[in-house]
Amino acid sequence: MFDWLQHFADWLIYSVFGIGADTHLGTALNFFVFDTLKILILLFFIVFIMGVVNAYFPIERLKDYLNRKKLYGLEYFFASIFGAITPFCSCSSVPLFIGFVQGGIPLGVTFAFLITSPLVNEVAVAMFLGMFGVKATLIYALSGILLGSVGGWLLGKMNLEPLLSDWVKEILENKRQQAEYQEEKRSFRDRLPEITRGAWDIVKGVLLYVIIGIAIGAAMHGYVPENFFNQYLGGGQWWTVPLAVLVAVPMYANAAGIVPIIQVFVAKGVPLGTAIAFMMATVGLSIPEATLLKKVMSLKLIAIFFGVVTLCIILSGYLFNLIL
Repeated sequence: MFDWLQHFADWLIYSVFGIGADTHLGTALNFFVFDTLKILILLFFIVFIMGVVNAYFPIERLKDYLNRKKLYGLEYFFASIFGAITPFCSCSSVPLFIGFVQGGIPLGVTFAFLITSPLVNEVAVAMFLGMFGVKATLIYALSGILLGSVGGWLLGKMNLEPLLSDWVKEILENKRQQAEYQEEKRSFRDRLPEITRGAWDIVKGVLLYVIIGIAIGAAMHGYVPENFFNQYLGGGQWWTVPLAVLVAVPMYANAAGIVPIIQVFVAKGVPLGTAIAFMMATVGLSIPEATLLKKVMSLKLIAIFFGVVTLCIILSGYLFNLIL
């Protein structure tokens, strides 16, 4: 879907600026241009779509339905399934998180999506199947969905809504005040300017965070050597799993981009469970993601979110090493 953006980034960095594709600077700048444009496009498109949904469907009713109906945890599972079929990295998932929160979806359900979306996608599943076989692929995919469901459920039970940022609270308050006007019959053409302005206002509100976050990720993507990890994660000692997860958190990549690196890890002696835990932490937790989330969450909420997901990934890594 975004091949044209990759071609543009390649042309701009490698041809126009003349920076070599085999250099750290070229790799970092290419990553920055591609991901910045991709995320801004996704951000506007997704928030626009959520604006259309919010204009035609009473979000308060959906919220009341989710709170009133006893789905016995299935709402977290459904959100994780939805996250698994959306091919987004952690930073690309943030626009959807904003849209979900803006739409009044319960925070725990929203977290279930946010956790699963970068962990599992169809491209990574296909690559995993070819590289590691059916058993490892099933464990990877099912564990990612389960991790999102459990993590979302745990976070949902903590009543974390007061820890959302003032910016999000202001959006939610404005939506409540305007709810009575959304019931009036208006054509899509009449609503379109208002929806477009709302989407653009949100894009402007997070633009600086997007640029800073992707710049950090691009620097890490271009300059952190892969061989560093093989040296310290191949022993199979008890501490290698938490070390793999903690080392991976500052990294930034999508699942499809990290799978080939995981194959190299395994080939050089890193246990597959440790490698999968590293991959999950790389795509599911990152400093760029935390930077973007700072716009919608307080630092305390970000720390709680990262802590719960990190613990779940570490436990999953140990389980993978026992099973695989």
